[in-house]
Amino acid sequence: MTTEILAAPLVVEFPFTRSLGPVQSAFLTGLRERTVLGVRTAAGSVLVPPTEYDPVTADELHELVQVAETGTVTTWAWNPRPTDKHPLDRPFAWVLVRLDGTDSSLLHVLDAPSPDAVSTGMRVRIRWAEERTGAITDIACFAPYDGAAGPAPRDHAGDFADAVSVVTLPARLDYTYGPGRAQTAYLRALADRRIVGERCPECAKVYVPPRGACPTCGVPTGERVEVGPKGTVTTYCIVNIKAKGLDIEVPYVYAHIALDGAGLALHGRIAGIPYDQVRMGMRVEPVWKDGQRWPDHYRPTGEPDADYDTYKELV
Repeated sequence: MTTEILAAPLVVEFPFTRSLGPVQSAFLTGLRERTVLGVRTAAGSVLVPPTEYDPVTADELHELVQVAETGTVTTWAWNPRPTDKHPLDRPFAWVLVRLDGTDSSLLHVLDAPSPDAVSTGMRVRIRWAEERTGAITDIACFAPYDGAAGPAPRDHAGDFADAVSVVTLPARLDYTYGPGRAQTAYLRALADRRIVGERCPECAKVYVPPRGACPTCGVPTGERVEVGPKGTVTTYCIVNIKAKGLDIEVPYVYAHIALDGAGLALHGRIAGIPYDQVRMGMRVEPVWKDGQRWPDHYRPTGEPDADYDTYKELV
């Protein structure tokens, strides 16, 4: 009988906030004011985007210059299927553009009707966003341009009113995760409050959660084995920092737990006992909450602690 493989949307998100030094602050604030700033190195090269340190000598850079809004495409790649996260809602080209008078290339997008309209060496010009906040998206895109070259770089103090000093970078990945045959069986068993692993036919180790193959022997695993539900704490840590979105009061204990019959430890939260009484060798069992597909936490069973020799290989 063929088992339907589970699939679910998954989001991995790690936005973080960083402060800007004087060079990056001037660059982003300049974009807000429709001004492109680069930085001049000791050798006289002009870099856009500007860097805080010379990529050749590692010397600190601070001599800002204003550069042209026009430039030349140095390389490109066509994107026929933009997503809602892309700068344009129609097919476009990713381009590296060397602005006139500069010695490095800026990555952005080119608004072009088709890949036939894009070529290395073509001339382009910045198209500014109507609303600008001090971000690289203040450049809405580049557009084809057939006019004269822009003015040569000229010194700029980098002074702007209400300069941008802090940015939040939204690191996020949205995708659909399919756990595969082995973990689908594992997740379905958890919904029935059973814990199922798979045994390697060569080394006989039982993997929980199962992986579909033994990482040691490199052979497929197919024999399903029910383990636990009780187990032994092999090692643990005390968590003192509250995680965003996690409704658990600190301090609490997170442990590696070797379930009876398993060949390696899995991790789980320990509750039902003061955090400072959790110990290696303590015997625990899973606790499910109504409607939950996996154990909410593990609690002590009241059994005597396991002898270290029975779990030392799993620490």
